[in-house]
Parts: sequence; structure tokens; C-alpha cells
Amino acid sequence: QVQLVESGGGLVQAGGSLRLSCAASGITFSSYAMGWFRQAPGAERDIVAAIGWSDTTTYSRTSVKGRFTISRDNAKNTVYLQMNSLKAEDTAVYYCAADYSGNSRFNPKITAGLYDHWGQGTQVTVSS
Repeated sequence: QVQLVESGGGLVQAGGSLRLSCAASGITFSSYAMGWFRQAPGAERDIVAAIGWSDTTTYSRTSVKGRFTISRDNAKNTVYLQMNSLKAEDTAVYYCAADYSGNSRFNPKITAGLYDHWGQGTQVTVSS
């Protein structure tokens, strides 16, 4: 049974920081590229950042570059999203997702429908 469990969300003031974690089980974690998505009310689920099966290649959407950092620890089956300088427009439910890559060359997938497994989401609220 595949499980992706996010944690670390909450309420923070603008300019503050949060670190999201996503613990995976039931998959060979090191064979999966991982992504973080977010969805605000009434909006589509959009890619935030993605990372290849190793931790050497990453992708981030333009609006979070320089503020958010994605990383992973394959020994702990966990992917992280460090979020700094948070803005009110970052408010959303954040989801982690797993994309089977089989250790192939990282080709970041930015469309939610292309991911194989999803977590339940964690709410991030940034007050202005």
C-alpha cells in the first residue's frame, strides 16, 4: 500500500518560513522523482517544485525561485520543501506526489495528471 504523508504546514506571517516534509512508504522511493504541488481555493493544482530520483537535479516554478528549495533524503524516504520569505499568495493546500522514473534522466513533469501517487495535502496559510 503506497502512502505519502505530508506534514509541516500551518499558519505563518508574511516573510516567515515553513518546512514541509513528505514521508513515503510502499514504494521504492529512490526510483521515483518527487514533486510538490499546491492548490488554492477555486484554482488548479499547480507544480511548485520537483526533484529527480537523486538529489542533484531540481525544478522550481518561477514564482518561488530563490525562496523555496526542494530536497530529498533517500535513506529516510522523505522529500522536503523549505519555504522562505513566504507571501500571502503562497497560501494553498500543498501536496507531494511521486512519479516513477526508474532512475532515468530527470525530466520534470509539471502536470499533476502525470504523477502516480499523491499525499493527502497539508494547509499552508500566510497572513499578510
